[in-house]
Amino acid sequence: MTFDLTPEQDQLRDAVRALGRRYGHSYFVEKARTGEHTTELWAEAGRLGYLGVNIPTEYGGGGGGITELAIVCEELAAAGCPLLLLVVSPAIAATVLSRHGTEEQRKRHLPGLADGSQKIVFAITEPEAGSNFHRLGTVARRDGDDWVLNGRKCYISGVDEAGHVLVVARTEDSSTGKLKPALFLVPTDAAGLTRSKLDMEIVSPENQFLLYLDDVRVPAEALLGESLDAGLPALFAGLNPERITVAAMGAGTGRYAIERASEYTATRKVWGGRSIGSHQGVSHPLAHAAVQVELARLMIQKAATLYDAGRDLEAGVSGNMAKYAAGEAAALAVDTAVQVLGGAGMTTEYGVATLLGAVRAGRIAPVSREMILNFVAQHVLGQDKSY
Repeated sequence: MTFDLTPEQDQLRDAVRALGRRYGHSYFVEKARTGEHTTELWAEAGRLGYLGVNIPTEYGGGGGGITELAIVCEELAAAGCPLLLLVVSPAIAATVLSRHGTEEQRKRHLPGLADGSQKIVFAITEPEAGSNFHRLGTVARRDGDDWVLNGRKCYISGVDEAGHVLVVARTEDSSTGKLKPALFLVPTDAAGLTRSKLDMEIVSPENQFLLYLDDVRVPAEALLGESLDAGLPALFAGLNPERITVAAMGAGTGRYAIERASEYTATRKVWGGRSIGSHQGVSHPLAHAAVQVELARLMIQKAATLYDAGRDLEAGVSGNMAKYAAGEAAALAVDTAVQVLGGAGMTTEYGVATLLGAVRAGRIAPVSREMILNFVAQHVLGQDKSY
């Protein structure tokens, strides 16, 4: 057992950290406030190979795994630039395509995902069903050689930045007559696909949308994989990378908040020339938050290692635990940073209160803390299913 990164992973961490700090949190906030996207940062990260670290080399990627992509997510967040679309496009879409797409689909999409020139977003959540794919109302039916999709999706990130959306729908199994999940690569400019922006109380340059699919017609090759049988394994293939990279982003955000607060409390002097950080009422909460963030990082490393080793079931448990731990740690770290900075913590200048909405959302999405506790109770503790 080792907790050391490889030399290549160390170099990746240092390089991504340097890139993130060159842009910084002020860049991230400015883009969010003005309704723009982090186009420059994304393009440079793609050009340097960071967006494609987990994509096979034959498709222009770095040939690494989710461990490497988690490093990218964490270090950009630790620089104050938590990019949600890293989770959606390289982690979910690229992984699903790499593992379950046809060769033609891989050749068409993976090189663009690797160099950042293409983005694919993911649409599973629905107004009525949430993320419960057993109850999805979006349905795809065959019409000649085409597929026709109808349904609604909500909280879909980055549709305005993407060329395609990976839509989870349900199709009828001709052998059983039952509905089964399938994934479709739908162009975001497809006829019948419309969107409505959701106003969110989160400072982020990445937008959330409602999607409406009204008789959206796509060709047969839009079905992900060689057949309908690819649907369920493809769906699950994206869930563990999603949880691990969301957790990494949360851990990075926690590190950023603690670093900002520690710099302030070590130099801020109010009573008798001593720094406010010398008082345990200030330093202990920060130390406690730092412990929680580090514990989350260890679980992220374990989950990513298991996933990259092909141990999907174990990675599922660890990935859920990592997501839970990082969500709680990030929220604690940002809240603590605001508290120890006092009034300064609520200003945009000090750059921590701007993350309050994002870390609170991290306890809800992409899977809520309560559903993770249900998962652990059932699959780790052997309790009866509670829902």
